[in-house]
Amino acid sequence: MAIKLTIADDSRMSRKSVIRALPEEWDVEISEATNGKEAIENYENGLAEVMFLDLTMPEMDGFQVLEYLHNIDAKSIVVVISADIQPYAQQKVKELGAVTFIKKPLDPMVLKEALFEVGLI
Repeated sequence: MAIKLTIADDSRMSRKSVIRALPEEWDVEISEATNGKEAIENYENGLAEVMFLDLTMPEMDGFQVLEYLHNIDAKSIVVVISADIQPYAQQKVKELGAVTFIKKPLDPMVLKEALFEVGLI
């Protein structure tokens, strides 16, 4: 059964690069979100068992999405994929419940290793 995956990033190019980097053997049903509000809507509509989340987005940023999910004790597995690699950002997203942090530009092997480490593949 396919895992419902939401890719939340305001950059269409970034969303497409994540889709291309997904392991072929990973059975997922992909939804996209262009901002934090859409990411939350996807979660509320059952489309985000797993969420790949950028930190810098309009409407609501990734930190706000993580805070919302954390506050409602959401069951979504969140992987942050961001160019914001400051130690503070990495620490904050983990405190808010993200399972891992991957820096942009996305390397498909790094993504696959991270998915394996958190038990998704």
